[in-house]
Formats: sequence, C-alpha cells, structure tokens
Amino acid sequence: MKLDQFLKWHGLASTGGEAKHLIVTGHVSVNGSIELRRGRKLNPGDQVCLDNIKLKFGVSDTQGRRLATNDQ
Repeated sequence: MKLDQFLKWHGLASTGGEAKHLIVTGHVSVNGSIELRRGRKLNPGDQVCLDNIKLKFGVSDTQGRRLATNDQ
C-alpha cells in the first residue's frame, strides 16, 4: 500500500489531495524519517506518524476493504 492510501484508509486524510498536502509539507514520517513521497510503498512493520498520531502498517492493511454479505 502507498503512503497516501494508508493515510486515507485510516481516516487521517479525507482525500488524495489532502494526503498529498500532509506528506509534501513534512507532516508525515515513516520509521522516524520525514517522508515527502506520497507514493512511498509501505512494508509490514513500518511505523507511520502524522504529527502526534502513530500507526503501524500491518499485513491486515494490505487486504483491503470487504463488503458485508448483504451489500451489493
């Protein structure tokens, strides 16, 4: 999963444009280093920080969203 997608997935950015802005303005770090590339590929175990919010990228993040059995 790419960094900008991860931010949207976890509700830290509501749009791709917002995610891009957060990244290119230096608000996001990966494994302790500021990351300015929105397309940076995350690997399981990577720690993503947005200001004071810390999240860990895990295997379950790569599986995507699934529809409930009653959704069309």
